[in-house]
Amino acid sequence: MSLGPAMLRALRPKQWTKNGLLLPALVFSQRYTDLDAVVSVGAGIALFCMLSSAGYLVNDLRDVENDRKHPKKKLRPIASGDLPESVARLLAGLLIVVGIGGSLYLSSIHAPADPAASFWEQWSFASTALGYLFVTLSYSFYFKHVVLLDVMFISTGFLLRAVAGAAAIPVESSPWFLICTAFGALFLGMSKRLAELRLLDRAAGEHRKILDEYTPQLLEQLISIVTACTLISYALYTFTGPHDRSLMLTLPFVMYGMFRYLYLVACGQAGGEPESTLLKDRPLQACIVLFVLVAVVTLGPA
Repeated sequence: MSLGPAMLRALRPKQWTKNGLLLPALVFSQRYTDLDAVVSVGAGIALFCMLSSAGYLVNDLRDVENDRKHPKKKLRPIASGDLPESVARLLAGLLIVVGIGGSLYLSSIHAPADPAASFWEQWSFASTALGYLFVTLSYSFYFKHVVLLDVMFISTGFLLRAVAGAAAIPVESSPWFLICTAFGALFLGMSKRLAELRLLDRAAGEHRKILDEYTPQLLEQLISIVTACTLISYALYTFTGPHDRSLMLTLPFVMYGMFRYLYLVACGQAGGEPESTLLKDRPLQACIVLFVLVAVVTLGPA
């Protein structure tokens, strides 16, 4: 394989779909008709794609020896030798520098002119991007080996993406929006672990050592808790937020989306990668499209 395709594979472009979590703030703030806001969020997504890919490169560099012993992971570009480790390090460093530099610039162009503005008001997007990078790297170096905290750190990465979407515009994030996003992220994290356990069965620990610390029964209990918390917190957000209560019309789509994903996990049709499930499952895709359309119609432009 030539160097270019190997570099692209190592960046894991399928994972970039996760950065779509920057978009909800654009919809719920009713700024989707504001060209400047759309461009800012688009730039934010591009910057988070850089930072997330840098995190994957660092993770693959750290695990390269173990990956070479794994029947599937040995095919990854770094483990297989298609992408030299020196090139991967250089690429990861470049992505981090450009990603953080771009985040600082994006924050600066939206910084309030008031000298009394707080540090968060001036550098909210850059601070969120740095926080995301810290969470990603600390997960790769340590927390992915700590039971429960591994899922919580994965979920924190999802939450920070949602916060970054609001910071890119910038608008203030509703507490209920953050709470339901946090629970939704935990739902995805727990479901990911359960799907891996069911898919890999006794070989789960060989694929990911931390899976030896989990049981299906534990994960099913935790998923039941976070599913209920997600639905309740989103329901509360729809009629307590700064918008019309007709947003409650989107609640059935959130319910169906979560139930559909649980169904796919239970049937073994959802693997350990939520982004792959999203790209393949038509009913789930239709649910997301309808959710966005109903939200846009009920909210209306700002």
